[in-house]
Amino acid sequence: MMNLDLSFYNWDVISNFVVKGFYFSIMLTIVATIGGVLFGTVLALMRLSGKKWLDAPAAIYVNGMRSIPLVMVILWFFLLVPASFYAAFGSIGSNYRSEISAVITFIAFEAAYFSEIMRAGIQSIPRGQVHAGQAVGMTYGQNMRLVVLPQAFRNMLPVLLTQTIILFQDTSLVYAIGAYDMLKGFETAGKNFGRPIEAYLLAAVVYFIMCYALSWLVKRLHKKIAIIR
Repeated sequence: MMNLDLSFYNWDVISNFVVKGFYFSIMLTIVATIGGVLFGTVLALMRLSGKKWLDAPAAIYVNGMRSIPLVMVILWFFLLVPASFYAAFGSIGSNYRSEISAVITFIAFEAAYFSEIMRAGIQSIPRGQVHAGQAVGMTYGQNMRLVVLPQAFRNMLPVLLTQTIILFQDTSLVYAIGAYDMLKGFETAGKNFGRPIEAYLLAAVVYFIMCYALSWLVKRLHKKIAIIR
């Protein structure tokens, strides 16, 4: 039977190797969520516009992205995009190519999922409120901005947060292109201390605790929103 050295778990290991990756994982989650929601909202509005020249490309993009594994999108973007693209970011592009690639890929990929959430949230708003906005002279943009989207965001907030938790879990996939995320930090710590199994076990525990706690908070939020309704 394999023996596990529990003395591996100490704060020095966490502070020296894991914190750097943790910061990147959190940053990637936040940036990808904000970018994905913004881009996803545009895609959702295109699909709900009723105009085929807007609906068709948005539908192709959303359905295409949702049909491809994220790790493949990450690898394709990282391997196929020429180095001249990263040169536009200056020294940052050459030193942090993996991280830049991960951010762009996650925004583009998650936008497809956030788009469907946004579309469902917009469609959940009673048509009577839309007609009421039109009756008082609001334009389509004003109606969406002042009447529909604020209510839609409240309705779909638990689902958006749940997707954000899934996004945080998916950040571990950036190991495929060498980006230094939280999982990479645990892996590096395990290699340096000769305890790879303990490192991966600790990583699993940390991911579980964080995601379980966040899921519990989302459930509480969902109950509060249900009461308000």
